[in-house]
Amino acid sequence: MSRSPGAIAALAFMLAGAGCRTPKPAPVGQTDSATIASRETRLAQALAHGDSGADREKPLARWLLAPELSEISGLALTADGRLLTHEDEDGTVWEIDYRRGVIVKRFRLGPKAVRGDFESIAVADGSVFLFTSKGHLYQFHEGAAGARVDFRLHKTGLGDECEFEGMAFDPAIASLMLACKIVRTRNLRDSLVIYRWSLQDGDDQRPSRLTVPLAKAIGANGWKSLHPSDITVDPASGNYVLIASREKALIEITPAGEVVFSRPLPGEHEQPEGIAITKDSILIVSDEQGGSKAAVITLYRWPLTVKTAP
Repeated sequence: MSRSPGAIAALAFMLAGAGCRTPKPAPVGQTDSATIASRETRLAQALAHGDSGADREKPLARWLLAPELSEISGLALTADGRLLTHEDEDGTVWEIDYRRGVIVKRFRLGPKAVRGDFESIAVADGSVFLFTSKGHLYQFHEGAAGARVDFRLHKTGLGDECEFEGMAFDPAIASLMLACKIVRTRNLRDSLVIYRWSLQDGDDQRPSRLTVPLAKAIGANGWKSLHPSDITVDPASGNYVLIASREKALIEITPAGEVVFSRPLPGEHEQPEGIAITKDSILIVSDEQGGSKAAVITLYRWPLTVKTAP
């Protein structure tokens, strides 16, 4: 795909970890091609620098987002490694080049504006999915820049059981993982709850369910509860990694429900809403605009700590 800087919007930029000073943000669409071209190189240099200890907790880069993405929500990576995201009020999907800090394109659902409380996005088997807090799944194919695309609506029937915010695709079981932010089922309120929606079954399916006791998911942290805002699948381990915006939490669990770790998010995050992990081990976190701070996407090395041999 051709990505002419004149046709795409540049994001304000801050690169960390390689001794770089923060440049003055450029107006959207006015960052020159040489600057944009240099960013991926600088990110590669940052990845190669300080690959141990506390340096892994420092952001590699932070992209300040345009006002149109002030309420950015979920994140998802395509099969070829491109980053898709959305806001939470209408069915618009954006592609962001997370290595160079540019908005590549956006496209919309339906011939007319589709409104809804869109909370998460996933890419699975050639389809893109948007998920609402009430448990409605919108399935569609990725569109070209400026396009409007047809969609199919799936009503999961789970809205009475959970208020949802997170979704990810687990290719190992060909299922969408639907993470509850607020559990409404009385006997599950002391659990972290994730539903598995199989893409091989029809709309009348009853999804299976993964539950983890909240006490185990919280661990030694001081949180009183957990309200997951997004979930992703680590492409290396196959484990599920969740963030919780209210608690500023980061949790990794196995597909069997065993807690690998539970800890605070690194860095400073105003309102973390989305999470993704790339195949080349970059953790991406999106934050909605909060207070006087702009919405951002932050990049870290993954895993956050160095794994040593037993």
